[in-house]
This record gives sequence, structure tokens and C-alpha cells, in this order.
Amino acid sequence: MSENEKMPGSERRQLLVSTLQAATKPMTGKELGDMTNVSRQVIVGDITLLKAKNEPIIATSQGYIYMHTSTTPGKIEKVIVCKHRPEQTEEELNILVDNGVTVKDVKIEHPVYGDLSASIMVSNRNEVQEFLKRIQEANAIYLSKLAEEGIHLHTLLADNEGQLKNAEKALLKAGILVE
Repeated sequence: MSENEKMPGSERRQLLVSTLQAATKPMTGKELGDMTNVSRQVIVGDITLLKAKNEPIIATSQGYIYMHTSTTPGKIEKVIVCKHRPEQTEEELNILVDNGVTVKDVKIEHPVYGDLSASIMVSNRNEVQEFLKRIQEANAIYLSKLAEEGIHLHTLLADNEGQLKNAEKALLKAGILVE
């Protein structure tokens, strides 16, 4: 295929799935578009079609990820309840990643829409900074601001129980964890 030749849609979507399955890090729509000679907008549409066919692809602040199983092999998953002011978001996320924990998502109960969730997928301070930068650049609000009293849930991934316990202790000390 020549550099400027566009790949047929079904073939492109198959390539997107296999590429995301093999990826070791999130891939942006631009990266995927460059790889297949289409625009980022075409990739967004392709990802939407793939999600409609139940492909477990999620969009994170760093790019697209293929979720191979509902739990990450070798990881312990736990849901915690938090409450804090929006300006404490960075502190909350840094406490978690500093304790070796990955913040998978945030969930709230909205008074009109019911349960809402969004992928976060941050596991170090650089990813936290990138996430916060994207929120600011998009002039977006934190999902927790839409929740009653700012109460929100996080799904956490850790290698062991000790990481989770240490993270929870630090959040409790900071007045963020709801027991």
C-alpha cells in the first residue's frame, strides 16, 4: 500500500484492534491515523464502531487502550470512595500513584443520568500531570463536581494489598478517603 493510499474500513478496523491488543502503552488517534493514512476523526469513528461491536477499547487521557479482560492479570482491583475539593484532585491522584497504585477510573452517581464513569488510567506523576493538563486545556470539569457533595469512586489496580492499604492510609490522613 502506498503512503497516501487509504486502507478499506473493515481492514483498517481489524488492524486497529490487533495494534491496540499488542500495544504496551495507550495509542493516540493521531498515531493510529498516521499508521492507516486517515485522519484522527476517521479513527474516532472507527473506535466508536468497534465499541458498538463490543470490542473492549477505552479512551484515556493518553490515548486508546484495549482492555484484554475485566481485570488486569496479576493485579488486585479495589473500589474506594473519596470526597474532596476540586483543587485537591492532584493531591489525591499523586497519593495513589506514589503508593504504586494505578487509578483506573472515576465513577459518580448523577441525580439525572444515574451512574457515570470515566477512564483515568494514571499510574505515575507524569501521567497525572498529563491528565490534569488535558482537563485544563479542554476547560473540562472534574466528574466529581457533578456528584452530590463531590462523592466519587475510584477503581484502583495494585500489585499487592500493601500498596492499597498504604494508599488508603495516606488518603485518610489527607481527609480524602470516605470510610
